[in-house]
Amino acid sequence: MLDIAETRPLTLADVTIRLAERTLLAVSAKVMPGEVLTIMGPSGSGKSALLAFAGGFLDPAFDAGGRLLIGEEDVTDIPANRRHAGILFQDPLLFPHLSIGGNIVFAIPPSIKGRKARHALAERALDEVGLGGFFDRDPETLSGGQKARVALQRVLVSAPHFLLLDEPFSKLDATLRQQVRELVFSRAKAAGLPAILVTHDSADAEAAGGRVLRIGEEEKP
Repeated sequence: MLDIAETRPLTLADVTIRLAERTLLAVSAKVMPGEVLTIMGPSGSGKSALLAFAGGFLDPAFDAGGRLLIGEEDVTDIPANRRHAGILFQDPLLFPHLSIGGNIVFAIPPSIKGRKARHALAERALDEVGLGGFFDRDPETLSGGQKARVALQRVLVSAPHFLLLDEPFSKLDATLRQQVRELVFSRAKAAGLPAILVTHDSADAEAAGGRVLRIGEEEKP
């Protein structure tokens, strides 16, 4: 198992997101280490904007209120590069100019020094998801599922404090989708990381196994 930074709860405290004078969402939630909170809602309901707020890269067109806390630390005004958020998007977004191992090494914190130590950690990360021996492979030679596994391990070696999952399974076929989401959720829970998932798919929410918040048109009375 990869060594992960000390984990703490992630709290959305009275978070509101508005666009053009319209309130898209209002959310308060505390996500415990190892828990996956699922946010469901139609397109345009503010799901991805909520993740952007949590990650520190919300478009200035949106107006956000409320606070984001990691444990007792208020990180609302801390820049994105200092929040230690691990983010998975719909696409793996692997760097095409780097090898598979190079993609992993890129994310390893600078506190881990020395080429051999960083290389060994990347090799171990690949071994953990069945990609041992893939260090020197070109990302374009991988299948969709293999790319998704590399993207996950790249996030985990960065020692994140929490995970943001922006519909990361939506472009996978049904069989691969089930395999990858089981891997993502099991790894997140094993690492004790609080995670927020946004999705349209109720099967994703069921697999996550945590609370579900519905926003927008899907919100229940």
